[in-house]
Amino acid sequence: MSASEGQRGSSILEPAHPHTHLGFAQSRALRPSAKVLPEHARHHNRSLVLQTLYRTGQLSRADIARETGLTRVTVSDLVNDLIAEHLVIEMGQREDARPGKPATILDIDRSAFQIVGIDLSEHSLFRGAVLDLDGRILQRAELPLAGSVGDDAVAKVLALTATLLDAATAPILGIGIGSPGVVNLEGVVLSAPNLGWHNLDLRSKVEAKFAHPIIVANDANAAALAEHSFGGADGDLMIVKVGHGVGAGLLLGGSPLYGSRFAAGEIGHVVVGTDGGALCVCGKHGCLETWLSTPNLTLAIDLARASGASQGEVDAQIDVILTEAGQRLGIALAPIVGALNLPEVVLAGPTELLDGALARATIETLRSRTMAEFHGDLTLRMTTLGHDIVLRGAAVMVLSGQLGVS
Repeated sequence: MSASEGQRGSSILEPAHPHTHLGFAQSRALRPSAKVLPEHARHHNRSLVLQTLYRTGQLSRADIARETGLTRVTVSDLVNDLIAEHLVIEMGQREDARPGKPATILDIDRSAFQIVGIDLSEHSLFRGAVLDLDGRILQRAELPLAGSVGDDAVAKVLALTATLLDAATAPILGIGIGSPGVVNLEGVVLSAPNLGWHNLDLRSKVEAKFAHPIIVANDANAAALAEHSFGGADGDLMIVKVGHGVGAGLLLGGSPLYGSRFAAGEIGHVVVGTDGGALCVCGKHGCLETWLSTPNLTLAIDLARASGASQGEVDAQIDVILTEAGQRLGIALAPIVGALNLPEVVLAGPTELLDGALARATIETLRSRTMAEFHGDLTLRMTTLGHDIVLRGAAVMVLSGQLGVS
């Protein structure tokens, strides 16, 4: 089955053994909730047990059987395997007033493995972290980008990965990388103009150097996964990630939307309006990125501050810059919100740039360009995960790809 066919097909989750590679490829439910066909049952039911413990914790075998609908024999068999794999631990016996032998309490062994997450979306540096299985950041590292592109940028990814692996204090479950640009399901960066990458098999390059499972995905898609698992999202959403470029991640029905050619959410190079605009790195004029990316917004604001005008005049100029950027974003998003009937748009990026005039102009433009009857309650907010959203999304990719949990 081709990658695109996998996206259109079943959302059955078939996690790999925790020590084998499984790319974050096929469309799969992030949170499995029901039994499936016999040929898929063991992998799926293993994931079901892990997901139940991951989200609830401190459960007995009988509790898990009730929660999942699996038989006690199946649960006991799966739990024994998971204990042998050091993924589940027995926490001791529950204090129970009921007669009979007290139940033994189980949980995910949350200290057994760690995850390396890497964020390549910032315009001035690459950021990385070692995270635990709950997405908490244990160690951080960063490397200045200093204008690196092509092979030089790849070398910095490898150097940052090595630093993070050295900082880990437990076995590594996997390495997740959020990259700007169009990334296919095999971890090939098809196009990332800001980094000078075209048809770059980043996953293979990292995997060749480090003996760990590697998952590479678009940074905005990673951010959407983080918002789903660790943020405030409780349904369909679109997250707009502003950094070196501009991209969007979409979650519909609990599954990421990639598109037939893996470019769903690539809104940065959509031309907004018909009034020209600045030349974009892609060669077109007036792309959304020219209005909204961190480097372009920062440059426009710096020029306003260097203009010699009074502070009041500078503040007014900055307000105009941010308002116009928000309007352009609203124009670009309105057809998407209308077509998908999205209830929520989340912004991720520099708070000082996005949270204020820009966000207000975006939501006002969205509401003025969509049907109030169906989109009047649309909300737009900043992510609650701050600058760590892609790092934590990278952890979700590894958790989902390796264990089937999120």
